[in-house]
Amino acid sequence: MISIRDAVINDVPVLVAFDPVVLSGDNTRAIWIRDHVRAGIVRVAELETEVVGYCAVEETFFQQGFVELVVVAERARRKGVGTKLLCDALKRCQTTKLWTSTNFSNLPMQQLLLKLGWQSAGIVYGLDEGDPELIFVASPRDQAVEWGEPAQ
Repeated sequence: MISIRDAVINDVPVLVAFDPVVLSGDNTRAIWIRDHVRAGIVRVAELETEVVGYCAVEETFFQQGFVELVVVAERARRKGVGTKLLCDALKRCQTTKLWTSTNFSNLPMQQLLLKLGWQSAGIVYGLDEGDPELIFVASPRDQAVEWGEPAQ
């Protein structure tokens, strides 16, 4: 069973331990994780009792929600963790739209977003050389109705 909860500072070492950017040697991501957990904008996914994923959402993207990052531990991929984190982000979103982006090379994330009903909204070039950023948007109210939940 997958459960979602607010991240706490004690989760940071676990999140850092499975984050692929940190594992590649980029320690600035570890600081980013710590700072975002402290800011209260990170939710974690637990598979049974083990933290296996996280999602950071801000509401500063043109006054709209933006999923900054979704990371799932490699050992927990393809088990519904990413789906659960994104659905949680949509359910909790207080703005009319929720945005996210992913690299052109990240086919699993693109497939997940499309499966969950997110719409393609554009491309940004130049962030990661040779790997454009694809922008996606979803309407939390529409998604809630689709899941059989009352719209907020």
